[in-house]
Amino acid sequence: MDLTYFHTFREVAHRKSFTRAAEELGYAQSSVTAQIQKLEKAYDTQLFERFGKGVRLTSSGEELLKLTVQMLDLFDESKEKLRTEGGGTIAVGTMDSLAAYFLPPLIQQLRKQYEGLSIRLWTDREDLLVQRVKEGDLDIGLILDNEPEDPALHWRTVREEPLVLIAGPGHPLANREMIRLQDLYDAEWILPEETCNYRVMLEKLLKQHGIPCRLGLELGNPEAIKRCVMAGSGISLLPRMAADDEIRRGLLAPLPFNHPDLRLSLQLMTHPKKWISRALGDFIELVKKSP
Repeated sequence: MDLTYFHTFREVAHRKSFTRAAEELGYAQSSVTAQIQKLEKAYDTQLFERFGKGVRLTSSGEELLKLTVQMLDLFDESKEKLRTEGGGTIAVGTMDSLAAYFLPPLIQQLRKQYEGLSIRLWTDREDLLVQRVKEGDLDIGLILDNEPEDPALHWRTVREEPLVLIAGPGHPLANREMIRLQDLYDAEWILPEETCNYRVMLEKLLKQHGIPCRLGLELGNPEAIKRCVMAGSGISLLPRMAADDEIRRGLLAPLPFNHPDLRLSLQLMTHPKKWISRALGDFIELVKKSP
């Protein structure tokens, strides 16, 4: 049986759609359907069932998916061991802020050490990254979280990552020597999507103290947030790493505010059964030793 069929099967299971799997893999949908049918014929069982506009795994499909993840992981391990040193691929899942401001120098350092290494960077919501590491689609995941709850994964706390309130240099709050929670009562906020964990922390803190969170803009990435803060009257909360450059250049003002409930840690997650290649092990060490 061609291993390509198992890769296609895993993609359909992850996407819950033959159409989206075909788009991701660059196949015609008829090719994806044919591969799944050949697997079902080989195992003499139905692997998917229709569910609304998509599909979901049958009980047989769920069992095969577990074995498929192990099989493809073992195949990747065999390729890595037989390649010349420095080859192979590392799949890293992370958040937009970490992908833009934390990982680039570490990736460049690793590629100098392993010239033939290919690195695939995947950004998504924290919950989806956790799921993809569990399913074996990602080798490691990096997120900002204080208390990761999924016991199926191995978690390492790398360091504390400070958060910072930012405003434009001309904002009234930028001239304060100290800002209290009550000073944020009339603030207009420019924030990331509602699933972002540091937005959740902020909204919880404001609610606990009876302070309304007046949302002016909701944006998908830190760069857009910073530009809107610089151009308008709103304030925002971001990881310090995302705003450091603009703060140094005087384009953003860090507001003198600190609260123990607004703290995050950089967390590295791996599957307990994940085979750690030499390059992946070195990358993990770079992350753990990062300043």
